[in-house]
Amino acid sequence: MTGTPGRAWTEDEVPACSTTQLRSPLGPLASMGRLAQRAVDVLGWAGSVLPPVKLYGRRVIATAELLPDAHAERLCFGSGPVLDRAEIATWVWPEMDGRVPPPAAQISGVLAPARHWRSALTAAVPFSRFTSAAIVVPRTVAVASDFAETCLIRARQFGIAVLSADGDDVQVELEGRCFADAPPVEHTAVSRWVNEVVYEQLLEAEAPAPTRS
Repeated sequence: MTGTPGRAWTEDEVPACSTTQLRSPLGPLASMGRLAQRAVDVLGWAGSVLPPVKLYGRRVIATAELLPDAHAERLCFGSGPVLDRAEIATWVWPEMDGRVPPPAAQISGVLAPARHWRSALTAAVPFSRFTSAAIVVPRTVAVASDFAETCLIRARQFGIAVLSADGDDVQVELEGRCFADAPPVEHTAVSRWVNEVVYEQLLEAEAPAPTRS
């Protein structure tokens, strides 16, 4: 089961966009990439900050790194990223155990920047089930009188970190759940497909695999 180079994207999939083509949804920062890097630095997520990508109708930014052994295995067998969701849905069947390519990307977090916290949470929640997730909203939103009683309470329910941005200043309003030190989460059809999309992004960005200690 290998990916097909040049495969057309389906209607709800959008190729990753260059960070130079997108301005930050928060306004003050120079680019989406600059905002994402600042947020990831504050969160301490490991790996490469990838370009914005639309997944399941939500524009998000993933931070990830290649898994050296899995990447090497897939290179040996010529198994590139697979983006067909129907095919990937079969990978989690019990009878497919040991017969599908291993996940080759380690996703350390998914970031959802937006002008409105409801839009940001809507984007982040699906990914919070299998990786660290965070939203970034303008500082003017974070200081609103009802922010703590609405956004922060709902974000806490899903373990999502909340950050606010004002120019170059990005600060944490709410700590989120960290998956880095937690036991591995069992893969689902959703998490495997997201992993394959991120794997393709890493290869396109020529992100290096982390060196073994």
